Amino acid sequence: MLTQTQTDPGQSAPLIAIASVIVSMALIAIGNGLMFAFIPVRLGADGFDPTWAGLIVTGLSAGGLAGCILTGPLVRRVGHARAFMVLSALIALSNVAIGAGPMPLLWIAARALYGFAICGLFIVAQSWLNDALPNAIRGRVMAVFYVAYIAGLGVGYATLAAIDIQTAAAPLIGIAFTALSILPVGMTRLAQPPAPQAASVALGQAWRISPVGVVGMLAVGGLSMIISGFAPIHATAKRYSQAEVALLLSAMPVGTLILQIPLGWLSDRTDRRYVLAGTAALSAAWALAVAASLLAIAFDGGALMALVAIYLIWDGASESIYSLSSAHAADRARKEELLALSSSLLFAWSLSGFIVPGIVTALSAVFGTETFIYVGIAIASAFCLFVLWRVFAARPMPAAATGSFAPMSAQTPLPVELAFASEEPTKPAKD
Repeated sequence: MLTQTQTDPGQSAPLIAIASVIVSMALIAIGNGLMFAFIPVRLGADGFDPTWAGLIVTGLSAGGLAGCILTGPLVRRVGHARAFMVLSALIALSNVAIGAGPMPLLWIAARALYGFAICGLFIVAQSWLNDALPNAIRGRVMAVFYVAYIAGLGVGYATLAAIDIQTAAAPLIGIAFTALSILPVGMTRLAQPPAPQAASVALGQAWRISPVGVVGMLAVGGLSMIISGFAPIHATAKRYSQAEVALLLSAMPVGTLILQIPLGWLSDRTDRRYVLAGTAALSAAWALAVAASLLAIAFDGGALMALVAIYLIWDGASESIYSLSSAHAADRARKEELLALSSSLLFAWSLSGFIVPGIVTALSAVFGTETFIYVGIAIASAFCLFVLWRVFAARPMPAAATGSFAPMSAQTPLPVELAFASEEPTKPAKD
């Protein structure tokens, strides 16, 4: 994990240089979204057991956990720009392995490599932008960064409907977009940040600052990975068509984009824990709606669209737990605690994103591919109850002492450096 010294807030990098990093990540997102959709559909079309697709998701999560730990040393060795290019090359190599044809063991290794690289890319990109951006526009630019990546994922998901999955077209498209993503960064004039320093993981300290923040990251790490990873596995196992899987997946990022703004606006004006509890309850309720819909004997086109709408809200509510938990934890931290807090939250998110898909994969082999829905209900319900308990157990944060909500997504790992005001905050209340 890493951080670096901020540039002088009075100095601003050229907007076109800043945009190069955002454009690069949006291009990567298109290929990544396509590969997320392609892998389970291709395995299902070739008759592989859905357990293999689950193991591939678990491998991806394991790689992501490694990326959170090892990206810092890589950047300290070669710098941000070279690290970005190295990690992009690893994603291209991962797609080359997928393009070799359905070999599940090879694909597990390939997606673990992808997980390592994409987590590292987010840490590098966000660290780089945080260094380059003045405080006055940092929040707005980072919001554009998140929106651009999530929109790119949606485009990639939708692309599945237009390709022949029996060919290597999807991996080739993924490789092409990854190669294109290197060009803006390779030609950027954005200054290299200073050599990063190591950032420690201190889960005990993070828990003392914000139990709700830590548990929120544990909850959303699992929720995000099982929804994005197992929804296409389940749809493929239930013999949804390639176009239907693409439609289902491409709708999910829309929920992420449209729900966070009203939820964030509300959380800035009341105790964020109320909004977190309501969001978790919404996630659990919509997961129940998914389960109920899937119990229907037959679907017509209208029923499919209803299911798409349900998935849109379920994914949007679940992803919103990420940004709300991050904002809630940051509200309760002192300036000197922010770095260790954000590193610890990133680690908690990554750890859950590895463990929960493994559990779902094991349970799915016994209970079927719909298991992820019921695990999602259990996680969201447990988190809702925990937040309600904390509401009664600890006093709320004064509204004047809270920061402003910023949209984020669990598809984009937390930066290991949080922007903060130059003024030293007063000691906040714990939650």
